[in-house]
Amino acid sequence: MENILVLGAGLVARPLIRYLLYQPDYKVRVASRTVSKAEKLIANHPRGEAIPLNVQDTKALKELVSCSDLVVSLVPYTYHPIVAEICIESKKPMVTTSYVSDAMRALDEKAKRAGVIILNEMGLDPGIDHMSAMRIIHRVWNNGGRVVSFYSYCGGLPAPEANTNPLGYKLSWSPRGVVLAGRNSARYLKDGKEVSVPSYELFTHYWMVSIEGLGEFEAYPNRDSIPYIEKYGLSGIETMYRGTLRNPGWCDTWKKIVDLGLLDDAEYEIKGLTYAGLIRRLIDSSSEKNLKGELARYLKIDEDSKIMERLEWLGLLEEEPIPLEKGSNLDVLAHRLQEKLQYEEGERDMIILQHEFVIEYPGNHKERILSTLIDFGIPSGDTAMARTVSLPAAIGARLIVEGKISLSGVQIPVVSEIYEPVLRELEKQGISFKERVEEFKDKS
Repeated sequence: MENILVLGAGLVARPLIRYLLYQPDYKVRVASRTVSKAEKLIANHPRGEAIPLNVQDTKALKELVSCSDLVVSLVPYTYHPIVAEICIESKKPMVTTSYVSDAMRALDEKAKRAGVIILNEMGLDPGIDHMSAMRIIHRVWNNGGRVVSFYSYCGGLPAPEANTNPLGYKLSWSPRGVVLAGRNSARYLKDGKEVSVPSYELFTHYWMVSIEGLGEFEAYPNRDSIPYIEKYGLSGIETMYRGTLRNPGWCDTWKKIVDLGLLDDAEYEIKGLTYAGLIRRLIDSSSEKNLKGELARYLKIDEDSKIMERLEWLGLLEEEPIPLEKGSNLDVLAHRLQEKLQYEEGERDMIILQHEFVIEYPGNHKERILSTLIDFGIPSGDTAMARTVSLPAAIGARLIVEGKISLSGVQIPVVSEIYEPVLRELEKQGISFKERVEEFKDKS
């Protein structure tokens, strides 16, 4: 019997836990600060166990790790290095869905000396994006080609029939995570030139991307794309871009949210403040009349614009008390999003992941490869976000336990030993890409 320890019982955990419990010889223990969440995910499965744990209790964590064969960490990413240290000391492999932090990267040699793999970025983005890209890149190299340009776009959105609010968005992951992502700066390479985008300009820096069968979406840059030139082995590439997809109108609206200061994280006493009162404070207004008009003038937009419609729909102009004692503008916004952007019972979410390559072959022949994953949530079941984030980690965990991944150290899934079997298993789970290849002609 293999003993798998899962740390965390959040929004994306269920598909991972159920996948591991479907394996006939696995016992799965789910440790969470809120043990009732873990119990719900296990659903009385005879080989499942819910355990109360505060991940900051290192003594209890060490005891759990020591009697496990593998650890999957779904706790907030800041705790991953602590968990990894304990796993390395106990010589237990570990899997996460999070980006490799500097603190995690620093454990690489220590993990190699212990003969332990710490496998990160085994989610959707990061995760499936790496694996699907590297499968194409390695195929191109094997055929004598060179990657000239690479664009990768990913978005978690409502399915078309569930796209029912002015923002064109609903929450399939943490609202605070959504808000924090709006504070990121970005960097990418385009036509041989490096482009840097400061955080306050993130939402002014977008363009439209067409997804076959679904229409047009806004794409804006996702963090720093430049390191992926080295990670993907694409020295000499002319364009390297990783972006986020949203429905039209998102970027212009979020630029005004940034301009208002609603992403600021300085804490203050909130008790007694209304949403309208917060807006008056942010635009330095003492007037009780025509707040909508004042806000529009402050933001330099028309009072009847779509942006104002969205801000009003969010309830930011209402004389409704903010139900927080203390916090920041960011906390207030995250709370409001949590209230307003929920999926209704039976509604589906949707994942879009699309890679666009330009490939050059000897003789100056060029082709364009378009590889697209579209996945929908299951009505009243698992979301597409939960499936695509957690199933790669579950599959990676199974492959490590079965000895089919023999690497050690801090790894991400850019090598065929990892991505080939994971992508094959994902296809069995109904998560697969459609690929189109066509001749590419320079517009010039």
